[in-house]
Amino acid sequence: MHELKLSTEIEQNQLGMRLDQALSALFPDYSRSRIKDWIVNNKVTVNNVIVNKPKERVLGGEKIIINAEIEEETHHQPENIKLDVVYEDDDILVINKPRDLVVHPGAGNPNGTVLNALLYHYPEISRVPRAGIVHRLDKDTTGLMVVAKTITAQTHLVEALQLREITREYEAVAMGIITAGGTVDQPITRHPTKRTHMAVFPTGKPAVTHYRVMEKYRLHTRLRLRLETGRTHQIRVHMAHIAHPLIGDPLYGGRPRPPKGASDLFIQTLRDFDRQALHATMLRLFHPITGELMEWHAPIPDDMQKLIQALQQDTEQHKDELDW
Repeated sequence: MHELKLSTEIEQNQLGMRLDQALSALFPDYSRSRIKDWIVNNKVTVNNVIVNKPKERVLGGEKIIINAEIEEETHHQPENIKLDVVYEDDDILVINKPRDLVVHPGAGNPNGTVLNALLYHYPEISRVPRAGIVHRLDKDTTGLMVVAKTITAQTHLVEALQLREITREYEAVAMGIITAGGTVDQPITRHPTKRTHMAVFPTGKPAVTHYRVMEKYRLHTRLRLRLETGRTHQIRVHMAHIAHPLIGDPLYGGRPRPPKGASDLFIQTLRDFDRQALHATMLRLFHPITGELMEWHAPIPDDMQKLIQALQQDTEQHKDELDW
């Protein structure tokens, strides 16, 4: 068993919910039955007061702290899934995640995940909560992730994430022409009716995404983005919110919109790109044990390279028609 400390704040749109229901939504990594057990066993404080009734109603804004214990990740099976390891030492591991790979087991994905692979290649990591995973990438988002190999390293990395001391930069291709860089500072929460979606909503958690233009095409824009916060689907939700969803995004993107006069081959390339065009290309952090500043880069994957090349060729073929 290992000690686990979680903290959060009840969201305003959770007014009237049962405590166990609200916490289940805020901590989707843990089952409602487990959260209920923690409440009953005096592991949960609300505004610094222990609350042991799962049916207690919340008002919104309460400060929550959970001090509990969690068993080793032995209920998940080790699986021999190849990992692209970019860096490794005794304390941390940096991987370049491919598309079609879920990070953590959950509903609909009980196995075949990064966590299952970690348990196979690093058996000792079962002693670390969530097998050392401290942040995630969506299933079809590619790129860099850091994993803690020890509890001490995980504790420091989680703290660094909360203090915004870890820099994560992404490349993406968005729909529409974006003329200049900017910042989206809009709170994000779970969509009120679509359980798999997130949405910008006033009572959501703070979320900040910075972006700059790398390259403009006829009807699309290549972007470099940097996260200040790490909300679920943050870049995808923020870009959709400013009417520039990512190419191929199945949740927020809509139908492909080829520019006028596009070739059949280019149109087919757009239609065939069946994931969000998003890649975690740079990761920079202070090593959780040594304090050394470290930085890694992951090249753009082949499918995004092919997409970018098609966009460049289409733009070049119609350069005389451009008005920017």
